[in-house]
Amino acid sequence: MRKLVRDRMPEIIRAKGEVPIVYQAEPDEYRRRLRDKLVEEVGEFLDEGEGEREAALEELADVLEVVHALAVELGSSAEELERIRSAKVAERGAFAERVIWSDR
Repeated sequence: MRKLVRDRMPEIIRAKGEVPIVYQAEPDEYRRRLRDKLVEEVGEFLDEGEGEREAALEELADVLEVVHALAVELGSSAEELERIRSAKVAERGAFAERVIWSDR
């Protein structure tokens, strides 16, 4: 199995006395693995479901970390992404009011 892991994982594995088998992905593979990681992390959040608040927030933090990495990969930054998000909120609103679209 090959999957993208956080940068410090090799160091953490070594600290446990184990030998990590890792390599640095080329740009195309990295982009693909980031998208796979996003799906993985969103899935983990959804699996957490109505579970413990702290665990759900941990999973959301993982999703956010992948989203930030994807923004950088697209030549942007977390700050620019936040500006775009804020502009969309100003133009179209957020999801805070729990509005549901219905055709009936």
